[in-house]
Amino acid sequence: MVTDVGGVNDQSFNQSAWEGLLRVEEELGIKVGYAESQQEADYAPNLEQLYDYDNDLIWGIGFMMADAILDAAETNPDQLYAIIDNAYENTPENVIGVLFKAEEASFLVGYIAGRMSKTGTVGFVGGIRGVIIDGFDYGYTAGVAYANKDVEVLNQYADSFSDQAKGKAIATQMYQNGADVIFHAAGGAGIGVIEAAKENDKYVIGVDRDQSDLAPDHMITSAMKRVDNAMFNIAVDLQNGNLKGGQTITYGLADNGVDIAPSSDKHVPQKILDEVEIIKQDIIDGKIFVPYNKETYEKYISTLN
Repeated sequence: MVTDVGGVNDQSFNQSAWEGLLRVEEELGIKVGYAESQQEADYAPNLEQLYDYDNDLIWGIGFMMADAILDAAETNPDQLYAIIDNAYENTPENVIGVLFKAEEASFLVGYIAGRMSKTGTVGFVGGIRGVIIDGFDYGYTAGVAYANKDVEVLNQYADSFSDQAKGKAIATQMYQNGADVIFHAAGGAGIGVIEAAKENDKYVIGVDRDQSDLAPDHMITSAMKRVDNAMFNIAVDLQNGNLKGGQTITYGLADNGVDIAPSSDKHVPQKILDEVEIIKQDIIDGKIFVPYNKETYEKYISTLN
């Protein structure tokens, strides 16, 4: 696999991806490895390096690698590629896109934030604007509104997935402006958000994996995107000869592709967790439609009483 600029120890989805591949190696006996990207210019040479190693499947981690994966797939039509968080309009026959309904997990943590806020103000810190982060943003904001329409959501982007100082500065300002819970979907920049929560003794919500180990006293939950499960499942299909390119696979609540963190019960009252379970089932059953962009969010808000 090739990481994006967040790196393999980003405490977020690059790390979750690598954890998935380590499980592949341990349980399936498939040899795994990674090339780490320090900057966007590293994507193409890293992909070429892994092609030279004669891998059966090469992963690109993150939508920022979409163009690099497409170029590599065209250059090497005999090589199978997969990419996390991207769907192509016309997916090449040797590429698999993997998407997650991040808006569903974000809705759940938004509901928790809305229910637990004492100040009536919560926050969202995004990394770089785009289709993927929109799902986190609008899903979370919709979940807050589902809990309490009167709770204000402060919203700002770091314009980076790696600038921890920027993430920390944004979150610190939000906490000073009255937010008592902040959800970040900012990759490595979100580490700064978590640091701000600890310094200001406020609550924070993690992303992509259970990040409670980074702030045990302040992390109330995480919106988990089970990149590790997806990569393991696809490796099983590869080993069994059932994996086909030219498609996009989407994981959501219904297939354990997203969820809230198992550590949520440390800070979130059981009553609220019970409510979340009902909401979760309502989403799976289609009783609650979760928005994933501005247009669907505006439609959603108009349906709230």
